[in-house]
Amino acid sequence: MERMDTLEALLARGRTEDVALGAPGRQGMTYGALRALTATVHEQLNAWGLGQGDRVALVLPNGPEMAAAFLAVASAATTAPLNPAYRADELTFYLDDLKARALIVLEGAEGPAREVARARDLPLVELRPTQEGPAGHFTLVPGQAFPGTALRPGPGSADDVALVLHTSGTTARPKQVPLTHANLRASARHIGAQLGLGSTDACLNIMPLFHIHGLVAAVLSSLGAGGRVVCTPGFNALRFFSWFEEVRPTWYTAVPTMHQALLERAHRNADSLKGHRLRFIRSSSASLPPQVMEELERVFGVPVIESYGMTEAAHQMASNPLPPRPRYAGSVGLAAGPEVAIMDDAGALLPPEALGEVVIRGPNVMSGYVNNPEANARAFTHGWFRTGDQGTLDAQGYLRLTGRLKELINRGGEKVSPLEVDTVLLDHPAVQQAVTFALPHPKLGEDVAAAVILREGHTPTERELRDFVASRVADFKVPRRIVFLTELPKGPTGKVQRIGLAERLGLTS
Repeated sequence: MERMDTLEALLARGRTEDVALGAPGRQGMTYGALRALTATVHEQLNAWGLGQGDRVALVLPNGPEMAAAFLAVASAATTAPLNPAYRADELTFYLDDLKARALIVLEGAEGPAREVARARDLPLVELRPTQEGPAGHFTLVPGQAFPGTALRPGPGSADDVALVLHTSGTTARPKQVPLTHANLRASARHIGAQLGLGSTDACLNIMPLFHIHGLVAAVLSSLGAGGRVVCTPGFNALRFFSWFEEVRPTWYTAVPTMHQALLERAHRNADSLKGHRLRFIRSSSASLPPQVMEELERVFGVPVIESYGMTEAAHQMASNPLPPRPRYAGSVGLAAGPEVAIMDDAGALLPPEALGEVVIRGPNVMSGYVNNPEANARAFTHGWFRTGDQGTLDAQGYLRLTGRLKELINRGGEKVSPLEVDTVLLDHPAVQQAVTFALPHPKLGEDVAAAVILREGHTPTERELRDFVASRVADFKVPRRIVFLTELPKGPTGKVQRIGLAERLGLTS
């Protein structure tokens, strides 16, 4: 049973001749070829002294080779994908914190990863894409001799850690999240079941593959269903519609800021949208404004399925269902894998409609952060994992989030949900994007501020927008400051980061 719950077992589900991985403009790699590549990499890593439990870091660009390397390395050891845009000091922190035993980089690619590896005498392996070969195929070229033999060679089991990712660390030192084969398999199954994925489905992946959303929601859920995932070089609103026209996907998944960027360009790409094969669009990793959901459904003509995920749950926790079951703008749907409940500060579970912290438990949830007993003591209560999100469950089981607990604005004791203010601002016809955040205040502690991007041709004043919000919400929720931007500051995965936004925008003085 243990061997059945591994990533190698997940890959075994696809038909040998069917395409598993693709890329725009390239021949796809079949399940048979992907399984053979995984076996080869497994043998190589074992021969180099790397086995189950050893951390192998990947610093690779987005694309099918990154997806294949993740799968192949995770079959033999613990894979740790890192953002290729990290600077040397960031890479130093992550590689040291992981106690990485090797680092895989793209052959010929320059960047700080090589220098950091050399400075730490960390074995470096070059990934060489196979020229003229199928998308995702590669060979590994060791840069130096590897000492010793693998302590735990051979196939992994359900309880072996396949993937380690760090939390975002916006307010504290990033924590290591260990995800086992069983965690990842469970989450891939949950997503596949929720979306009705099958062998005829094709996902167009525009999410980064150093993040749980792309790795699990796009790659693993597709392969676990015997479908195909087409890996782009990353999100690019200018190229999306040409990829869309070529690949003809049945679905794609993205964060809200990406969906908003695509809507801005959709009217110029009407021909690409004709005769598409989409069954649905998925959104996750941040709250999707109801206005954006409605516009996406109108423009693409398919249901938009908002889901709720986080790294500690190997991604998906809740999701709106496909039609004919109802989906609601402003809700992240029903429990979709783990159990979901609402808990008060004292650890008691709350009844429907009560406001509290969202908690989860289930087969996709990590067992605890690595070497961090203090964080684990705070994170787990009576076997439930505390997500750090505030929300309510209605009588039908639909979950509505009011925001991250640490992002709620405490204005002199009055608690303000940034999501609520975002939604009101987006109702103004001139506002294209909005993000509400805390502004330090000498007497109140915090006040409400917002950053907005305006639609083309609109020029409302700050006062006009404040008056508009004031006509719809209580006075203490009205932003005391609204700044106009041409682009919202985003994190590496495309999410807008509210924490620290006042400082990044120079508003703290």
